[in-house]
Amino acid sequence: MSTGCEFPTIKTFESAPSAADFESTVELTNFPAVFRGCASDWDAFFKWNPFNNGLDYLEQRAGSIEVEAMLSRTAPVFNGDIRSHERVSLPFSDFVGFCKQHLRSKRNGSVVEAKSSCLTPMPNCPMPEEDHVPGQIYLAQFPILNDEKENKVQLKILRQDIQMPTLLGGKSLSSINFWMNSAEARSSTHYDPHHNLLCVVSGCKKVVLWPPSASPSLYPMPIYGEASNHSSVGLENLNLSDYPRAEHSLKQSQEVTLNAGDAVFIPEGWFHQVDSDELTIAVNFWWQSNIMSNLAEHMDSYYLRRITRRLIDREMSLLVSKPSSTDLKQLSERIDQSHTWQAEGVNDISSNESTKKGLGSLQERTSLQDLEPSACQALHELISLVHDHVNAVDISKGLQHTSPSFSDPASESGNSKILVNVSSCLEDDHFAHMLWNLEASRLRDVLLAMARYFPRTLEALILHMLSPVAAEVLTQKFDEIDQETGEEDRNQFYREFYGAFDDESAAMDIILSRKEAFAFQAFKNVLDKHLGVNIASPTTNN
Repeated sequence: MSTGCEFPTIKTFESAPSAADFESTVELTNFPAVFRGCASDWDAFFKWNPFNNGLDYLEQRAGSIEVEAMLSRTAPVFNGDIRSHERVSLPFSDFVGFCKQHLRSKRNGSVVEAKSSCLTPMPNCPMPEEDHVPGQIYLAQFPILNDEKENKVQLKILRQDIQMPTLLGGKSLSSINFWMNSAEARSSTHYDPHHNLLCVVSGCKKVVLWPPSASPSLYPMPIYGEASNHSSVGLENLNLSDYPRAEHSLKQSQEVTLNAGDAVFIPEGWFHQVDSDELTIAVNFWWQSNIMSNLAEHMDSYYLRRITRRLIDREMSLLVSKPSSTDLKQLSERIDQSHTWQAEGVNDISSNESTKKGLGSLQERTSLQDLEPSACQALHELISLVHDHVNAVDISKGLQHTSPSFSDPASESGNSKILVNVSSCLEDDHFAHMLWNLEASRLRDVLLAMARYFPRTLEALILHMLSPVAAEVLTQKFDEIDQETGEEDRNQFYREFYGAFDDESAAMDIILSRKEAFAFQAFKNVLDKHLGVNIASPTTNN
């Protein structure tokens, strides 16, 4: 497996650390670790070995106990959600019998089937009609200890064969569980709400681990569902058409191999998939992390909001990350030399528009001829963008547009509006892309030139063509302008920019509402990627 660049390689300890060292150097980091020989001194390590009379020992110790096993419809994959498996009740001796059958078949090179008549379904779990091979039955997460349901811990007789690992000294355990499979088995990818120390007693397990930050590429089940802690993606058959983000999942994963006696610490929230060799037995210890055990209930909503806001901010950064495939050079291929627009009557337009807004009375510190070439190109591109857009809208209305000049947007007939580009991706938004590639000082000059010479064009651009992602980029650029400009020049810039609009408050409201729409798109993405929830956008009048 490839190791993700975000995290270091999982550390392996050749001997188990002390409880204090484990807590300070491993548990508090919320990062997995492997401990070699952690369970090699248990009585179970010697007595439970299926290849050394361990099955006879287990049958003798607990054979009469009724256990609940998983019967998978997708063996050897065992999915944790209720819809993908059945629960069957049988004596532990019968389960051990399946294991003995599998062991004999392996030695003889033959396959022995287990009849479904041997199994009694749990309530509301009808048995399928077809026969079942032993590999379909898995004794998974069967309790040896449970602090809340002690009366349901049927296999507690086996607890005397295991020892509390020294590194867990002093921990208040939630449960200790017994895991045993006859044939090869694979768990579906999932996370647990507890810290977990998984100890292999016999056989071998391969564990693939993902940090919680890999959740988007694993497509978690909806948070409100029964299997909310499970991934929708099966690594054995990646469906990239339905789950395109899954192609990044392997790059974010790490794999560890556990032989008999070894253990791995799996922190809460870490996704993991476990592959078990045939006749593998394991015991795991679950305990609640200090974070969750000390989290006061009256703080839940606050931390929920803080974490959600943090994820939204990160998602917004991803949506406006700098594109790598295009830049201003590509955008300017559609225009000629930077000053050719002056020969196309733009000066006339600027004169007409300035007269309409009375901008001639403002102090004009920058003329069109003083613009830097890149700013000049961007100005022409923005003007062309608005003209092309308005022309396209007029054509769609069946109108003949014969002049490149603009009418007042407020005078548009009826309630029709220029449709706003609702793209939330910088790559797909021409205007947002242009804003992103302009230095803050250049953008300031461009916007001032538009406010002074092309106020109607600026008004159309902001009021009718500003997309959510463009609004986000524009306000980020405003922040950069604020940082690079003195107070007097900053105030002058905003007076001229907003003074270009007939209704300054409407312009501010449009920018803010589009910015909020962008944040809402990021919120939707967060719900989808991290919680598996899809919601519709709210209706707006903008």
